[in-house]
Amino acid sequence: MVKVLENRKNYPIELRNAYNDVLMDTASGNDKIVSINCDLCSSMGVTKFANTYPDRSFNVGIMESNGVSVAAGLSATGFIPFFHSFAIFSTRRVYDQIFVSCAYAGLNVKIIGGDPGVSATYNGGTHMSFEDVGLMRCMPGVNIIEATDAVMMKNLIPQIAERYGVDYLRIARKSKIQIYEEGSEFTIGKAVVLREGKDVTLIASGVMVPEALKAAEKLEEEGISARVVDMFTIKPIDKDCILESVEKTGAIVTAENHNIFNGLGSAVAEVLVENKPCPMERVGVQDRFGVVGEQDYLMRLFELTAEKIYEKAIKAMSRK
Repeated sequence: MVKVLENRKNYPIELRNAYNDVLMDTASGNDKIVSINCDLCSSMGVTKFANTYPDRSFNVGIMESNGVSVAAGLSATGFIPFFHSFAIFSTRRVYDQIFVSCAYAGLNVKIIGGDPGVSATYNGGTHMSFEDVGLMRCMPGVNIIEATDAVMMKNLIPQIAERYGVDYLRIARKSKIQIYEEGSEFTIGKAVVLREGKDVTLIASGVMVPEALKAAEKLEEEGISARVVDMFTIKPIDKDCILESVEKTGAIVTAENHNIFNGLGSAVAEVLVENKPCPMERVGVQDRFGVVGEQDYLMRLFELTAEKIYEKAIKAMSRK
């Protein structure tokens, strides 16, 4: 059962530390779980795991492609490897290794991508992955998940460890926003309806979920009822939830911390055009490279804001 907080607040620890805690808890009951790092153990928040399970933690250095190959080898021998790096390194740089050695080989490897999109902040344009979801969506059989907060993370990691296959998990490492109440349970592949509405549906993922909720509140002030959906599983997309949303509201707005091409918006559009076309607008990065800056500044720069979602909602409804 999913429980949504009445008032959003900050979680006591960063998302990367919540991830480490639940990974350790899961590993304590499963000695097949191993961690692979590329000199980013501290940055990815898994130092405690490495110290607690030194024989199950491998630092391969700044050799990400080799790290994925090591993960594939460990999976082939029965282990459950969690490979950690920044999102650009764990997708774009190692794409062929994931494709051939993990997905094509039918192995069981968990790819963790830290600081996707604007959450890369001061690492700048070279480290700002606006394309990671698009890359991984094209790879057969790969699941794409973006944890919204620490409560969700604690529930998802045991599921990811239990299921067989290649999973890509996006983590905004330093995020502390909390959307859900403790004890909430989630199902991979099933979206969460955060609030009901009848005029327009806002479908968001990751750091854009709080922005979608703010936009819904602004719309409510004007008498507009907005349904808000947390589409935390981008692949496989929850087709049923999307079509239900169309039936209830007749207009869709997507919001993502990613290029508008081949990300969440594209996935939703594919469902709509093949099943029930309706007015749709997309909020996301408009085919641009990243730049250096604080996350709040970058979200304003790339128009990843509640205000932009609000504008797009008004536009989508006008097209009904």
